Amino acid sequence: MLTAHMLGKQYKTEWALRPLTLQLGTGLHGLLGPNGAGKSTLLRLFAGMLAPTTGDALLRGSSVRDFRRNGGRIGYLPQNMRVLPQFTARQWLLHAASLQSKASLKERMLIVDDVLEQVNLRSEADVPARSYSFGMIKRLGVAQALLSASDLLIVDEPTAGLDPEERIRLRRVLAEAAATRVVLLSTHVLGDIGASCREVIVLGRGRLMYHGSTQGLAGFAEDRTWAWETSENEWRRMPLDGLLSARKTDEGILCRALSERSPSPFAQRVEPTMEEGYLALMGHQDHQEAGGLF
Repeated sequence: MLTAHMLGKQYKTEWALRPLTLQLGTGLHGLLGPNGAGKSTLLRLFAGMLAPTTGDALLRGSSVRDFRRNGGRIGYLPQNMRVLPQFTARQWLLHAASLQSKASLKERMLIVDDVLEQVNLRSEADVPARSYSFGMIKRLGVAQALLSASDLLIVDEPTAGLDPEERIRLRRVLAEAAATRVVLLSTHVLGDIGASCREVIVLGRGRLMYHGSTQGLAGFAEDRTWAWETSENEWRRMPLDGLLSARKTDEGILCRALSERSPSPFAQRVEPTMEEGYLALMGHQDHQEAGGLF
């Protein structure tokens, strides 16, 4: 169990993360929020890399900072990972393994081979990192985080720069890791959350906005999500407020919108997606802070 009790971080007079309380059990948990919402601050606090201003984060009953000092293993992939360009993936991971384990070289090599296979880097394992693409560096970062994590795995934007096939592979790797530990995935790709996570945390402007199931998040757009088909001429004259998507079909243009009122005489309420629930939740926050109604 990973627990945050009144966990917060303040820089001078500005709160990067206002005090929040959470409990996360074994499994894959998604973290959503716009830029500047406090996501990276929360991840660094959970990883024990940042001292909180208020409260604490506990893993197995111990502060994460004490947990790491006492030999507990937490894997952390930051949003921007740097690798020495002369190192190969195998050399980089063997070096990381030697800092974390007293196992023999043969045992460490087997472990490294396993994580290289998981992230699909075996064929490039002995090529210097200077020749790696951005996506390959990301996969190497995931491999290092997997190597480091036996209790908690934290990954920040791991699918950025990956093609669809590698994104799906990474989802499977994280799902397998989540069978035995707490895994926290921060991403702007809502499809990764919807396809993999049982729970989602939403931050907005340093505040906890939501923590619960993905279905519960979709519920914020209940009775506010509309779909209808219109002609191209009518679509050009439509106001764009609340319009989520417009897809051309053989019959016209299929529209989808988020609105309190029907945006068209032909619009019908439809089941919202998690993405639409997220937009409704964040829009509600903006209107509340502006003193308006959503």
